[in-house]
Amino acid sequence: MIEISPEQIRTFAHDGAVCLRGLFKKEWLEHLSLGLDKNLADPGPDGTIYTPEGQPGRFYDDYCNWQRIGEYREFITDSPAAEIAGRFMQSHSARIYHEHVLVKEPGTREVTPWHHDQPYYGVDGDQLCSIWLPLDPVAKVVCPEFVAESHTNGKLYNPRLFIDHSNYAEGFPGFDDVPDIDLERKNHRILSWELSLGDCIVFHMRTVHGAPSTVGIKTRRRGFSTRWLGDDARFAVRPWATSPPYRDVDLEPGAPMNHPMFPVMWSA
Repeated sequence: MIEISPEQIRTFAHDGAVCLRGLFKKEWLEHLSLGLDKNLADPGPDGTIYTPEGQPGRFYDDYCNWQRIGEYREFITDSPAAEIAGRFMQSHSARIYHEHVLVKEPGTREVTPWHHDQPYYGVDGDQLCSIWLPLDPVAKVVCPEFVAESHTNGKLYNPRLFIDHSNYAEGFPGFDDVPDIDLERKNHRILSWELSLGDCIVFHMRTVHGAPSTVGIKTRRRGFSTRWLGDDARFAVRPWATSPPYRDVDLEPGAPMNHPMFPVMWSA
């Protein structure tokens, strides 16, 4: 049984993000590092470099490779991640939605724009979370930042492109522009942490978050995220192409996410 306290679960439910200390053994981090090396050498079809050619550092991301990279697959099937997700979602089950790697090399200028994840995805519901697991120690100054309680404000925001921070699309009912969090920082409670190896952040798919550059930092910031679906997750159609696109998922809108692409990895 993973050691998770009721207070940590309450913090996640209230704030939309919680830091967990030392839940992942170094062997899992080493295993994922090997998988990431394979991923970087052989990117998936959606792998993207956001840093312009000739600029310092490199911001790379990729997703939906867990079924072809053995180290990713073994982490998802055998590590504590699925149980952690299921218990924080207060769900009887945890399905994997996808994995997502985000790597900023030292001196990368690009920031990750403020956004929340759910509008990117073809998923509705409340039992939805991500686990962001760093493969390197993370100083607080370069830690991803989370707007506390933003997952409960009843809003969905237009998804933004990481390449230029513009909206995917605009003018669709039910979706607002992401507020200018940097301009309004004094009006928000911003969560971030100094992270050691083995620590992770669990956050709700509606929690607004962003991530700083790594300018002035001499170490890499490699993050391995897993996205998880609980019992109430339902297939959703968006006014834009979802990310990941999952073109082969043929579920009806509102149907449970019962599909071979999203197998159950943990049950209570």
